[in-house]
Amino acid sequence: MADLEHELKELVVSALGLEDITPDEIDSDEQLFVSGLGLDSIDGLELGMAIRKKYGIKPQGTKEEIRAIFATISSLARYIAAQRSA
Repeated sequence: MADLEHELKELVVSALGLEDITPDEIDSDEQLFVSGLGLDSIDGLELGMAIRKKYGIKPQGTKEEIRAIFATISSLARYIAAQRSA
């Protein structure tokens, strides 16, 4: 799971063009939106497209479920791992 989390951190930095942060500076349990990294809804759409392209997975669910999936790197990694094994 640590490898997937690191991969996701690299994806966040590259897909969103974050120039002032490295993947190693992102805590896996840090909030991605509002507080923490401070991503916005446009960043969320771009990240969702990058995840779909890289992993072939389109996160789906209610607005609350999507928020929970995209809450942290850890939650994203758990979701992707579960989808891969399903």
